[in-house]
Order: sequence, then structure tokens, then C-alpha cells
Amino acid sequence: MKIRTSLLTAVVLVNAVLAASSTDEDYGYSLPVYPSPMGGRISGDWSDAYTKARAFVSQLTLLEKVNLTTGTGWEMGRCVGNTGEIPRIGFPSLCLQDSPLGIRFTDLNSVFPAGLATAATFNKNLMYLRGKAMGMEFKGKGINAILGPCMGPIGRAPEGGRNWEAFGADPYLQGVASYESVLGIQEEGVIATAKHYLLNEQEHFRQYAEWVGLYTNLSAPYSANVDERALREIYAWPFADAIRAGAASIMCSYNQANNSQACQNSYLLNGILKDELGFQGFVMSDWLGQRSGVASVLAGLDMTMPGDGLVWSDGVSLLGSNLTTAVLNGSVPLWRLDDMATRIMAAYYKVGQNPLTYPEPNFSSWTLSDYGLEIAGSLEGPTGLVNKHVDVRTALSRQVTRQIAQESMVLVKNTNNALPLNNVRRLGLFGSAAGPPPLGPNGCSDRGCDNGTLGIGWGSGTANYPYLLTPLEVINAMAIVQGTSVQYNLDDYDLDNVATLAGVVDTAIVFITADSGEGYLDVEGNIGDRNNLSAWHGGDNLVTAVASENSNTIVVVESVGGIDLEAWIEHVNVTAVLFSLVPGQDVGVGIADILYGTVSPSGKLPFTIAKKTSDYPATVIYDVIEPVPQINFSESIFVDYRHFDKYDIEPRYEFGFGLSYTTFQISGLSVTRLNGVVDSEVPPEPPSYSSPLYLNGSVPSPSSAIYPGDIPRYSHYIYPYIEKDIAESITYNPDDYPYPEGYSDIQPSKPSPAGGASGGNPALWDVLVQVKASITNNGTTGGSEVLQLYVSYPAVDGVDFPVRALRGFEKLSASPGETSTANFDLLRRDLSYYDVASRNWLLPRGTYTVSIGTSSRNLVEAGTFSF
Repeated sequence: MKIRTSLLTAVVLVNAVLAASSTDEDYGYSLPVYPSPMGGRISGDWSDAYTKARAFVSQLTLLEKVNLTTGTGWEMGRCVGNTGEIPRIGFPSLCLQDSPLGIRFTDLNSVFPAGLATAATFNKNLMYLRGKAMGMEFKGKGINAILGPCMGPIGRAPEGGRNWEAFGADPYLQGVASYESVLGIQEEGVIATAKHYLLNEQEHFRQYAEWVGLYTNLSAPYSANVDERALREIYAWPFADAIRAGAASIMCSYNQANNSQACQNSYLLNGILKDELGFQGFVMSDWLGQRSGVASVLAGLDMTMPGDGLVWSDGVSLLGSNLTTAVLNGSVPLWRLDDMATRIMAAYYKVGQNPLTYPEPNFSSWTLSDYGLEIAGSLEGPTGLVNKHVDVRTALSRQVTRQIAQESMVLVKNTNNALPLNNVRRLGLFGSAAGPPPLGPNGCSDRGCDNGTLGIGWGSGTANYPYLLTPLEVINAMAIVQGTSVQYNLDDYDLDNVATLAGVVDTAIVFITADSGEGYLDVEGNIGDRNNLSAWHGGDNLVTAVASENSNTIVVVESVGGIDLEAWIEHVNVTAVLFSLVPGQDVGVGIADILYGTVSPSGKLPFTIAKKTSDYPATVIYDVIEPVPQINFSESIFVDYRHFDKYDIEPRYEFGFGLSYTTFQISGLSVTRLNGVVDSEVPPEPPSYSSPLYLNGSVPSPSSAIYPGDIPRYSHYIYPYIEKDIAESITYNPDDYPYPEGYSDIQPSKPSPAGGASGGNPALWDVLVQVKASITNNGTTGGSEVLQLYVSYPAVDGVDFPVRALRGFEKLSASPGETSTANFDLLRRDLSYYDVASRNWLLPRGTYTVSIGTSSRNLVEAGTFSF
């Protein structure tokens, strides 16, 4: 019996053929790469984990291996994702849980600042500490794997619904934040899951089932079509950093990539991820992101989540019993299942987990009540104590959430030092975003509403607030101390009364919002992605109404990204503008501390704000013309500021921009090209793979996989067993399966030229150039500044480079008169480009320029070096 598969690639090319065929002519077409590289064949710090994993997996039966790879189904365990357990040896189900900013569906946990806010700090240490604090909390709840950090989307389209979950619109910034996050999480013994791999840049049409009711001609998710350079230099770049940090898991995305489903795209999974990037952990599907069985397994998928296949909660898995059948009949080679299970267990051991000491889940995702069903989705089975309400918040959590909230605030306008507030007698606050949500901080499921202070967006990337500090309550508390009278009108549309009040206060602060989230929720007509870049709830009208009556109008933009500011940004009475980029539970503290000067602002924009929305290089595709929407990433590597620079477009506020309450002078730039390192155009050939280690074992009799009579069978729960009649019909005959022409099980002896280690060719991580620069605080108050390093490349015939690319940043603090110094290492990777013809990273010959400044367009010192 064969398992049915769909969309199985009809052509298989081994590496030699791939090298000859991979050109830009393949744009929109994803080349197949087989077989899936076995884990544990590169040297490095995974060796011990693989030794333990192989010993563990070698003792397992076929059914037990399948249980490791397959979720038990939606709501079929305590967590959003649960693998099958192995009771024979006392190995528990693995718990996988959202989200990238806190523990979803539970209580007494923190809601950390979102990825976008974290990126806006440009503070590497805070990025690391946030990951560490999150790891502590997730482990305290008994969670094995956090479904984060998020490094996709990159934010090519500013309206993209989930841009706020990731770390901004630059691959280098995303890569550094991802690296630090993975380190912090996994040092606490929790598996980090880098997501969404790859090209998941909008919510519209990401899933067929979500949209077919509105667009009946839709037949499949959208295809993100991208060229080879952009694929690596922009979208896969931060994943390489995460892998370099040791990321133990990667989640493949819902969309198609170059017209192949991401979770069965052998080029992305086998070719780039497991070969070029040397990924040693396991690949899990996004929830129902797997769309085939054998095809996905052969293409490199290692775990299916939540276990259900094509429909939520139907109990029918594309793996589970179907994977059991596929191995028994030879469709899936036994070594491939062994590799899937071994990769999962290597990840488990890599972070130091142990079934004897690691805590079990002490919560239920499906109820906050103390008692409930153990298998909630089945509506049957045992009940018990499912929520112990363990408070996992720590002193580090409190420190990190507050400090990121402060350091992520971006001041973009401050005319005549309108901020910080000083001796204000009468203060007016305007807009619903100043106050609490009417239904409470968790009143809308998965934060699917926008009616109060905005701490995070909506969707699965959220968590339940333990509290939500609003600007209104924090400002009120400060006003009491300072003797300020505070009046407010929180109605966004009560413009006449708003204007009247604005005219009788000394200073007016207007709070406006723009929200977005995941595509399964529709919030005010925005289905995940923002419909446009306008402020919500008539925010432009609110600002104008206040500014028309008050000569000191300050605007606080609580947003998931950039908005169109042009209706009022040059209004003479708008004296200051502050961006709050979804900083979590302490949003009110972060805003108020900047407004009152408790801390000096030091956040920087992790994206560009345009003067005209048409100036952006890309936008969300909102309508379906063809059954499979084709989204061509025709801007290639020129996303965000790279596009503005290439076409000499003046932005309203550039990438990396942000003001301070003090002033800094940059000086002392030095650029040193290191001697004794290999600096040829082509990096050294990577080391060969070690010999593949096949586990001893053989395919068992189908009768060994029949449902045993002594276990309960719960409705919709996913088991690895097969029915007796199916077992009797199975014959082991691999030749019976229609493998694509040229398919081979033979493992390659060498990686691709760009591969060879975790994160890619080891030489890519060599330091070639060192740069040093200093800042001196020549103002009157202490503060922090972000030194940003941009590289401009020598000309190469036929290669289009960005005008400049971010290749370093350091946040420095200094008291008045004090000087602080930053040191930057430029890696071969930072100075190279991906050459499609050679399938390798090449170091251009010629003169490079290093520019140092405080934003992508405020570059005040420059130096050069040559190869």
C-alpha cells in the first residue's frame, strides 16, 4: 500500500546537476535537492548531542520513532503542540508552545516586548537577556520548545501583518537579534525554534483554507518568487545567524516559495537549510503547514505539527499512521525516519534536557480553570488538575521588560526641546490609546482588537498580560508628584470636545495607533495585514483637531510599524513625535519615562518611514487574480533603506534614525585589515562530511504496527498504529513507489561550497577587518547612542550592490563629557555576495568604504580598505 502524496516534485537533481542548473532563470521555480542530508556529519558542538541521540533512537521501535515525529493533534495535550510519548522507556511527550514574546494561553507569565521593539533598542545585551528571561519562564511552565524567535517576515511590505513579531527590515539587524535570542533561550535549557522559514512576508493568501471562502478561485497558498541572491542575502541571512548560535529547531512556513510548498520544498530544506547552512536540529511544520506526506519527509521535514493533516482537529495525520505505513512499504527509507527521530533527540540533548529532571507541563492551553480534561480536544478521557498556576516571572523578567520598553522608544521629532516635559501645569491627554482596553488587557482572544493602549499585535504570537500599564495611569502618577493637572478625552471621534479641551491646556499629548497580526483574525476589516499605512480610528483627524488648538502638541504613535505621517508631521504646532513599537506589558512606563525625561530616548527606527507610501519597494498583495497568487520579489536585495538609497528617494525618517535628549560627537575611526587570514575571492573549500552512521535495524513486520487491544482510543487523537486490514495489505517494495527520476538514497560525501558548518562555510565567519570608533557626550545629560557601521562595496561587473549595507552596531552609554568606544569585527560573510553561477560567497576585489554614523543617512566618519 502506498501513502497518497500530492505535489511531489517530478524531477530530482543531485548537487552536481543543481550546480549546473542554478541560475537566475530559475526565478519562480524551486529546484529539487535530494536526498535529505543526515544530521551529525559535521564537526562542532553537536557531536555529543548526536552520540546521545543515536544511542536513544537505536533502542526505539518503528512506532516509537513515528511518535517522536508526529503531534498528537490540536488540543490533544496540554500545549499547542505535543508529540507522542514513549511509555515503554518513560519518555514523555514533548511540549511545544507559543509565542515569541511570552507563553501563550497561560497566566502568571510576562508579556515581553515584541521583536520589533527589541530590535529598536539596537542593544545586543538586551536581546540576549530577553531570550534568557523568556527561557526561564518557559522552562518554569514545563515547556520543551518555545515557538520563537521570529526572524521572518523581514518586512519587505510595510503593511505585513506579522512584521512586528520579527526584528526589523534589515537582515543584519535581524540576524544579530536572532543570534542573541537563541543563545539566551537555549542557555536556559529550552529549545529555540527559528521561524518562519521562509519568505512568509504577508498574511493574505498564506493558507488556502483561510481564504478560499472569500476567493473561490484560490487553489493554493501564494508563491513568494525570489532570486538566489535575495534568498540568501536577505531572507535566509538571519536564519544562518540563528543556526550559528545553535538553534535546535526551525519552523517551515505556510506559503509556497518559488512555487513549491515551503514545508516540502527540498531546495529550501535539504539544499539550503541542511546542506548550505549546516542545520543540525529538526524542521517542524507550522501548524497545518504540511501539505503532503512522503513528499514532505523526503524533502526534509522532520516533525509535523500539531499532528492533524489538512484539516484542524480531524485526527487524520499526514504522518502518524501514514508514516508508519510509508516506512513499512518502503516509500520512506528507514534511514530517513531514523534521521528525523535522531535530529529531534539531538536537539533535546543539545540544550541539556533530561526526562528525569526537566519539569512537566503544569498548565493547560485550553482552560484557565484548575481542573479539566487531560485531552481537551477529544471531549472524553480522564480529567484532573491541569493548571497549577505557577508564577514563572523573575526579577530578570521585570528588569528586561521595563528596560526594553524604555530603550525601544524612538523619538523622531522634538522641536525646540518640547520634550522632556518640564513643569507642565495643565496637561491634556487625547485618544483611546492612552487608556485601558474597555474589556481589560486580555478581553479579546489572542489580542484581536484595537481599543486601548497597544502593547502587542494580535495572533498566535501573543500571550496573556499579567498587567498592562497604560500611559494614562503612569502619567497620572507622575503628575501627582509634580503637581500637574491632568485632563483627558479618550474618545477618538469626539473631535469638537477634544478641540475644546486642547485649547485650555498648556501641553497636549495625542495617542494614536496602528495594529496588525495574524491572518486568522479580522480586526476592524484588517485580515492580518494592515489595509493601509494610515493611523487607525481617524488618528490623523484627532491629531489635527488637537494641533489646531494647542501650540505644544506631542504625538505618541503606538504602532506595529511605520505609518503615514504626512497629514500633520509638518504642522507648526506638532512639536514632538514619539514611536512606541509594541513594547509589551510596560508600554505605559516606557512612554512616560521618555516623556518626562526619566531616561533619555535611545531607540532607533528598525525600518524606514516614507514621505509617500508609493515610495516603498513593495506592498501586500490584497487580491487574487490567479488560482495560485504569484508574489514576485522583484526588488531583489533592495528592501527598505536599500531601495530608498538605490533610487535616491528622500524618506521622512530613515532606517536607524532616532533622537536623544543629549548630543554626541563621533571620532577616532580606525579601519584595520587583518593580516594572516585567507582573503582570496573564493573561500576555502569546506571540510568533507563524516561518514553517514546508519542505525542498526530493519523494517519490521506490518503486524507489529497493528493497534494493540489494551490501549484506549480517544476520538481525534493521533496514534502511530495501523488497522489490521491495512497491515495485511502492505508489501515492502520500494520500487513500487513513483520516486522522481534520478532519486537516490546515497548521502553526499561533501557539502556544497557554501556549506560545511553550522551557519555555512566556516571561513564565512572569519574576521577580516576590525573597525574602531568613539562617541563623546558633549551635551548636558547622560544618554546612550547607537553607533552604526555601513559598508559600501567595490564595483563588480554584472553585480548590483546596495549603496550601503548595515554590517555592525553597538549601543554606547556616556555621561556628559565622557567618551565611549566601540569595536566592530567585519566577517568574510559581511563583505561577500552570493554568486549564483559558482553557488558560493565571493569576496569582491577592490576598495570598500566603511561609514560610521547614527542612522543610515547620518554618516559622519568614513574609512576604506582593499582586497
